[in-house]
Amino acid sequence: MTKEGKRTKDLTAGAPGIRLFFFAVPLILGNLFQQFYNMADSMIVGNYLGQEALAAVGASYALTNVFIMIAIGGGNGASVLTSQYLGARDYTRLKTSISTALITFLLVSIILGGTGFLLNDTFLRALQTPENIMEQAKLYLGIYFLGLPFLFMYNVLAAMFNAMGDSKTPLYLLIFSSLLNVGLDIFSITVLGMGVDGAAAATVFSQGVSALISLWLLVRKLKEYPSDAFRRYDTGMLENGTKIALPSILQQSIVSIGMLLVQSVVNGFGSGALAGYSAGGRIESICIVPMIAVGNAVATFTAQNIGAGRMDRVKMGYRSGYGMIAAFAVIIAVIVNLWNGPIIAAFLGGDMTSEAYVTGTGYLSFIGWFFALIGLKACTDGVLRGAGDMIVFTIANLVNLGIRVSAAFLLAPVWGVAAVWYAVPMGWAANYLISFVWYLSGKWMGRKVI
Repeated sequence: MTKEGKRTKDLTAGAPGIRLFFFAVPLILGNLFQQFYNMADSMIVGNYLGQEALAAVGASYALTNVFIMIAIGGGNGASVLTSQYLGARDYTRLKTSISTALITFLLVSIILGGTGFLLNDTFLRALQTPENIMEQAKLYLGIYFLGLPFLFMYNVLAAMFNAMGDSKTPLYLLIFSSLLNVGLDIFSITVLGMGVDGAAAATVFSQGVSALISLWLLVRKLKEYPSDAFRRYDTGMLENGTKIALPSILQQSIVSIGMLLVQSVVNGFGSGALAGYSAGGRIESICIVPMIAVGNAVATFTAQNIGAGRMDRVKMGYRSGYGMIAAFAVIIAVIVNLWNGPIIAAFLGGDMTSEAYVTGTGYLSFIGWFFALIGLKACTDGVLRGAGDMIVFTIANLVNLGIRVSAAFLLAPVWGVAAVWYAVPMGWAANYLISFVWYLSGKWMGRKVI
């Protein structure tokens, strides 16, 4: 293996399916550990602090996740430039693209965190958060917003590592921060006697440490690439990257924005239904991890190969992604439908109400059959995003959001809270069909972003 091959995983050579698989596996594991933050908060809070505390964290999660998805989407969008420069072996511009993205998103995260902290109460009341959990939700959300720059920067840094073909470093850091998060959760709640503020502080501190370590490792890694002097900030590159990053932010935020908008529907059914829905939503977030990770892997694979002029490999990688999606969908459907009851009970704790349990199990028993749809959508969107073809990509994801939100609001008075999850596969299916028809047209192959 060449010195360059040791520095990064070259996705432009070797068997496409094998390259894609071994690149995607650390992404999947890493995203699972990312969800482990949220799962640990929910399980520990639900078991030690009770159902109302869990509902408070759930009410906050729908909003905080929108901001985190902005970070993930922004990082993924900016990483398209990084991947294509890597495929073209243009290391000077690769470094400039990374530096420009990091400075931009640091400033954005400070603005968003400050705005969120100041409007904390306004956001929660707009979502019709039940009064009996309002104070706990405000406390949890306020701490989360104060730590948003750390959470933001870690996700953008992880996207840059992935863009360079290194999906293992973010995985190792997520394992570290997840274990630290769990330990601090238990310590702050059981030893220090803190409430939901302890869970929030543990999460922020854990990802803050990971962000600092990530930055140090990235600086070391970039020194290995030979290049001329590069610019720390390039407004032209910012403009080019923004055209890709904004639709990617939208795509990554679709699920979270949908959850946020329909949160008011669920809140109207009371804290019991909200607790069950929150537990089911956390489990859904874990179940879709392999699907989203495969889509992100396809995006990086596509970007690197387009940069190298290997369009034939893009299509082979896309077909391989379908095989991975099918395998994961079968496994997840079996697990969710056989054990949804014990899984929901583990989240809700000993004082769960029958309403919370019925809501949570009803959610999972239905949605478990449809995860293949979001996998096919993510895989196809990944090709379009990696190619920098964002117009149809954006339209498809907006249709997805529109269907999910409108169906939930229109059907909830008829079908009850179940309308919220009945709407989900409708949106996924429409998104996939639009993106797939565009993929078949081949027009995305004419895009050039570097």
